[in-house]
Amino acid sequence: MAAIAGPYARAFADVVFEAHLNARDVQKQLDDFVAAWRESADLREVFLDPSFPADQKVSILDKLNTRLGLSAQVRNFIAVLIQHDRLNMLDEVLTEYRREVNQRLGISEVHVTSARLLEADERRGIEQKVAKMTGTQVQATFHEDKSLLGGVVVRVDSTVYDGSVKGRLDRLKAQLAS
Repeated sequence: MAAIAGPYARAFADVVFEAHLNARDVQKQLDDFVAAWRESADLREVFLDPSFPADQKVSILDKLNTRLGLSAQVRNFIAVLIQHDRLNMLDEVLTEYRREVNQRLGISEVHVTSARLLEADERRGIEQKVAKMTGTQVQATFHEDKSLLGGVVVRVDSTVYDGSVKGRLDRLKAQLAS
């Protein structure tokens, strides 16, 4: 799906950066649309129904926009997804868009999984270490997984740093087995 979502995401990121829009404001507008999308089963049904013409769907989008206050660029982006029958891929396109924007802004998305809930200073410490290691700003999300037994697993893009007790035990088991 990324093969289809990626070009839409990159094209929209190009529009956002060329128009010098605030990426956070654009993300907020996209989040507002997604919230309306998720709240209304009727809206999803109409937008995803192939028997409704795209022009009618865009007209509904424009009526919805009177409440949401989307910028012209965000409105046009959603209209393009509607016209190309890609609104069913909205989540994938927006995920790719966030990745693209973060990459252009020098922000690494980091997923940290720990055996226990981390204190604020521990979180900051991990974020600082990852920022130093990657040379980028860090946008981290933290999760808890008691099966790790201890330590943390840090994923930066497709690279995984496993410092968990479970990971160490698994590596030791593999060494002993060979």
